[in-house]
Amino acid sequence: MSDRVWYLQNCRLFEHLSEAELARLESRARIKKFPKNSTVYLPRDQADAVYVVLEGRVRLVSITKDGKQAILALFGPGDLFGELALTGVPERDEYAETALNSTIVCIPREALDPILEQNAALSLAITKLIGWRRRKLERRLRNLLFCSNRQRLVGLLWDLVEEYGRRIADGILIDIRLSHQELASLIGVTRESVTLGLGELQSERLLTVGRQRIVILNLEQLAREAGERIPAAWSGVLVPSAVAATTMRRST
Repeated sequence: MSDRVWYLQNCRLFEHLSEAELARLESRARIKKFPKNSTVYLPRDQADAVYVVLEGRVRLVSITKDGKQAILALFGPGDLFGELALTGVPERDEYAETALNSTIVCIPREALDPILEQNAALSLAITKLIGWRRRKLERRLRNLLFCSNRQRLVGLLWDLVEEYGRRIADGILIDIRLSHQELASLIGVTRESVTLGLGELQSERLLTVGRQRIVILNLEQLAREAGERIPAAWSGVLVPSAVAATTMRRST
């Protein structure tokens, strides 16, 4: 098995492909290594391919006319991005850059289109992915327009739990390392606001913060503040210290 086929199989979407379909994609795929802070594509570049992160991390960025930067999304190993190329969009609207040293596979749209026509499961999976990412962006936009800094931060933490949450002994680890500046760019606030907000949430025993490491201690409170429901697999994630703190606050 070639490296490229193995890499493609690591993309969750391509679990729907047969060995023959993977081999067809492999013959057209190109692998490239990018240093940190390198550009993968720019606005107005031709949207003629999709990409899969093999190693590292990629951020999708939009820049306003006055030069302000907003991170729209983050992609880690196994994630596909640039998927709007499959909808017939002729040009990119944003730019993608590496947040870490990264290895990325590029798949031409013309190689993937025939497989999408024949593989209904893959077509449906990509349609669902596009819809899910659009809902996330719409929710973040509503938060930017109508919510306080705390509500924006809580909403972002919930998004990160949904995408990167991993159960550990203390609670739910957000299993992606992000700086306070990256968190701030995701919700349109200053780095200082994120640092202050995380400090307040930590003092309330909702989470703990380490070096680019966040563990959610009280998932029930996070869900309540974010206006979301806890997935059944994570129900009851409330560590003893958080229970004690909650009980103490209610009794005072």
